[in-house]
Amino acid sequence: MQDRQKVINLLGLAQRAGKLISGTETILDELKRKRVKAVIMANDIQDNTAEKVNLATKKDNIPLITAFSAAEISHAIGKKRKVLGLTDVGFAKTLIKRVNEGV
Repeated sequence: MQDRQKVINLLGLAQRAGKLISGTETILDELKRKRVKAVIMANDIQDNTAEKVNLATKKDNIPLITAFSAAEISHAIGKKRKVLGLTDVGFAKTLIKRVNEGV
């Protein structure tokens, strides 16, 4: 299985485990509450939304992953979404490691 598909499958697993939140406003709120360990943002998202999420993640040094399109993210979790947040450290570390290894 390709590395890219493994990462997408990991997002689906995190969704089923209840360790993934989605939606821009939800993510921004949860970032303020320090509950998000990593953010996955579609690389084809609108510029103003991307800027909001970028600033929020930089503020608290939260990893931001932009390696996937909105279609890939939506397919992974079975909902139309462009921004996801991992709330579990283990899932976040695994996802970041796999993305850094190349997807």
